[in-house]
Amino acid sequence: MKRTLLQSVLLYATVIVTAAIILFPIFWLFNTALSTTAELTQLPPSFWPQDAQWEIFARVWNARPIPLWLWNSTLAAVGSVILSMTVSVLAGYSLSRFSPRGSHGMGLFILTAKMLPATLLVIPLFAIFRSLGMIGSLWTLVIAHSTLIIPFTTWMLKGYFDTIPRELEQAAMVDGCSPLGAMFRVILPVSTPGLAATALYSFVLSWADYAYARTFLVSAQGNWTANLGITTMRGEYVTDWNEIAAAAVFVAIPIMLIYLFLERYLVGGLTAGAEK
Repeated sequence: MKRTLLQSVLLYATVIVTAAIILFPIFWLFNTALSTTAELTQLPPSFWPQDAQWEIFARVWNARPIPLWLWNSTLAAVGSVILSMTVSVLAGYSLSRFSPRGSHGMGLFILTAKMLPATLLVIPLFAIFRSLGMIGSLWTLVIAHSTLIIPFTTWMLKGYFDTIPRELEQAAMVDGCSPLGAMFRVILPVSTPGLAATALYSFVLSWADYAYARTFLVSAQGNWTANLGITTMRGEYVTDWNEIAAAAVFVAIPIMLIYLFLERYLVGGLTAGAEK
């Protein structure tokens, strides 16, 4: 059935409006960064500064330890991805391929753990890390982020592994592979879209965290992440919002680049993982 002209116009109009709503905060972030303090306080606000101050990015980069903050965020995010993916792959594969007694209830319990708010775990995690002498270390973020990431990624990978025929593993085991060898040599290469989607989800969740960084790293300035560092740019009496927006641009660029390169894997992995 062919689309009518009116249906096509409505479809494209909806796409344009949706894209505008999604992209407007990004545009306004750049607009804030390039505006002067006087332009930010004037009413009504201008949609583009009269004299865009592009040099603010270099000024903020040199005045603040932005590279160190980004490096700490990268270490915490990559560590969280490695730890959570290692556990999630093994747990998701086990729940998909083996059916011990209570496996269905265990899967639901893992998914229920994802529903717990992050702030609910702050106090017990802080008590554990303090007793171990880990407060101020980036390892606290790696472990804390993994406690939030693993439940969802495990359930997501289980759904993706369920879509892969068991005959692939059986054929590999006939050729001499062990069950673990069949998983690494056959299943994981086939599961690249699902693995990329879950890894991207893990990275974004860790990169965007503020609550755990504020709780565990506040006393260790050398280990501050980007989100925590930006909050320290707010003054007690005067706040340069254009400098904060410029720093936020540096924090947003890595996520944008990752989405551009992994977007096709993200869509494919999320769609396949949702199939029954």
